[in-house]
Amino acid sequence: MNDAVSTEKPQSLAIATAADPVYVAGRREFFKYRELGVTEATNGRMRAQVTEASQGLSKETGWHYHVCEQQFIYMLKGWVDLEFEDGRKVRLGQGDSMMIPGGMRHNETATSDQMDILEISVPAKFGTVVCDKPAGI
Repeated sequence: MNDAVSTEKPQSLAIATAADPVYVAGRREFFKYRELGVTEATNGRMRAQVTEASQGLSKETGWHYHVCEQQFIYMLKGWVDLEFEDGRKVRLGQGDSMMIPGGMRHNETATSDQMDILEISVPAKFGTVVCDKPAGI
């Protein structure tokens, strides 16, 4: 038990069931975003969603970065190819994970036809900023 005294609004328990999923609008129209209730339970300190795809990317998402502290990704099913501002190219497959620091430029270049990603961001509210491809990439 945490004995620390805080003046912040207390957090609450969040339970999300597969039998009763809650879908919300998201950053990309070709993905479905299943909200897991963490944003409300943490008073916006963190967000957890499952991003679902039922068809592969037809084109790259384009270079962008997120305005947040960090974004954590865990591949539940399928794979995604990404490239980063340092020239690194990564394929994440089922069971793989990564943490992307806020502000790091990246581009999703391809996905499997079926894909599920657990995505956690801190804080819950974050923006996506379109940017130019890094020089030399």
